[in-house]
Amino acid sequence: MLPTEAFNETDMLLYWNKYAQRLGDKGHKIMESLLKISDPKLEGTTIVHELPNGGSKLDFESQIHGLLGYLRGHLHNHDITIEIVVNETIENKFAFTPIDKFNRLNEINPNLELLKRTFDLDI
Repeated sequence: MLPTEAFNETDMLLYWNKYAQRLGDKGHKIMESLLKISDPKLEGTTIVHELPNGGSKLDFESQIHGLLGYLRGHLHNHDITIEIVVNETIENKFAFTPIDKFNRLNEINPNLELLKRTFDLDI
């Protein structure tokens, strides 16, 4: 009989991110970014992961078996499934224009605005 130990969202996120890191270290940057695009949510033994479009869903699904095997093994629960939800509003988080990019970077590091003003820089 396959193990079905209980686990929580924190445990799942830990192994989810470790798997993403392993993929990144091996040069699988696309799958790594799809894993890190948003934090998955745990609903029972189903992991719900949001992706920004159908294309990213297809890329993700083509690599899902390795992830499932890794999570089932490390969390000792073979009832784990992954559900992919396409949420096109995630795509709006990406910066497209130079001003959008500057505003996004400025959110991350407000010192950027000071640098821009100090040196009278254009965007």
